[in-house]
Amino acid sequence: MASAIAGPTPIPALGKLRIAVRLSAMIALLLVCVPGYYLWRVLRLPNPWPRLFLGGIAAIAGVDVQITGERVRRGAFFLSNHVSWLDVPALAGASGAAFVAHDGLAAYPVLKWLCEMNDTVFVARHDRASVAEQIAQVRTAIAETNALAVFPEGTTSDGTGLLPFKSSLLSALDPVPAGIAVQPVLLDYGVEAADIAWVGEEHGLDNFKRILARGRPLRLTVHFLVPLAGEALRDRKTMAAAAREAILEALQMSSSV
Repeated sequence: MASAIAGPTPIPALGKLRIAVRLSAMIALLLVCVPGYYLWRVLRLPNPWPRLFLGGIAAIAGVDVQITGERVRRGAFFLSNHVSWLDVPALAGASGAAFVAHDGLAAYPVLKWLCEMNDTVFVARHDRASVAEQIAQVRTAIAETNALAVFPEGTTSDGTGLLPFKSSLLSALDPVPAGIAVQPVLLDYGVEAADIAWVGEEHGLDNFKRILARGRPLRLTVHFLVPLAGEALRDRKTMAAAAREAILEALQMSSSV
């Protein structure tokens, strides 16, 4: 007889209290940021509120973000590894980037609303007929936000290595638009990576609660690596391969320290 899939690990009372406190703080942060967001939008001012909100979410969740390397300030397309839901608020807080996300997220009204405030570009990965339209959306988003990020693995890994990069997710960069820099980014959770990674049979909500229940802080180092240049920018396949090689090399160097 096949064994049943183990359920989520029970969360102790203190962990449940941390979840309640952190969720309350996140809701309070949202109530502060939303009016500011719409006011800045009406005034047509550069809008800092999505970055402040997402960076605040990462901090409330217990993430201590450290930054190394020089980030491209204008016209950046970041290619990053993907370990946890924490990647989005942490990277957005560190860089102000908007994101390319699969259109399945748009099925959840509240999540879609939050994503749209950060200028998220939703793409239908299996709809070949809309590829040209999606490429146009991505290029417009880069022009408007100055920074856009994508996770070329297409899903989360355990944080100790990299999955293959899907070059199809880089179609909008083939060829690279004028004035756009393609910059690899390593999100390094160190020894905590395997513990916080969302992989296997774990439900997303269980992973979310498990991380919020943590007592000790979580250090994340965001490594902005050298932007791709020369032959690496020839097409989407060379970009995917070069970015993966750069991120993997940085991950191996970090783990050996």
